[in-house]
Amino acid sequence: MNFLLPFLSRMSTGSLPVGVGTLELRPQAWAIHLVLARRHMHLGRLPPPPHLAKLENSSENAQAQAWIDKFKHEEIPKNIVELSFSRSSGPGGQNVNKVNTKATLRCPLSSSWIPLWARDYIKRTPSYVSSAQCIQITSTVYRSQAQNVQDCLSKLRSLVVDAALASIVAEPSEAQKERVRGFQRAEKARRRLEKSKRSEIKKNRSKGSRDYHD
Repeated sequence: MNFLLPFLSRMSTGSLPVGVGTLELRPQAWAIHLVLARRHMHLGRLPPPPHLAKLENSSENAQAQAWIDKFKHEEIPKNIVELSFSRSSGPGGQNVNKVNTKATLRCPLSSSWIPLWARDYIKRTPSYVSSAQCIQITSTVYRSQAQNVQDCLSKLRSLVVDAALASIVAEPSEAQKERVRGFQRAEKARRRLEKSKRSEIKKNRSKGSRDYHD
């Protein structure tokens, strides 16, 4: 970027379109800060979820399922989560007490790539830390730090997929629909019978009252 400084130093604060986003010029004293603003740049290739707080009909269920079908095959980039490392106290061979192989992943629940409709489910899981409003996942499965990181990312993806699926209401089968219709018909018949009985009782009472007065 140094080759741009002579040109940029003569420009006032503003912005220029640069294909993938906007190059913002922010002269500040003698320093020029270049910020490449790009929508969803931090998400890598993760598909953005539909903006649905709840799934209330078949159309919304279909949108959610389509997103899940895409997301479950993607790898969550490391740069959109917070990772830390420590020495593992579990199995792992000779490296276990010498190298920071234990991986801990933290991710804000408010992250834009986590579906709104899945968040209530995530809050009820052991992986959710309410005090920090984030998801926390650890791994000590492998001797390698890198492998434990991948294990954390895989667990995070599975958690989000499970949470997203849990809110999808399965469409009833034709047999189930027919059973429901049968129950509804039986209930209507029962109500008609009860109504007929009540009507007959009232009629008999009315007839008995007239016979008494006669």
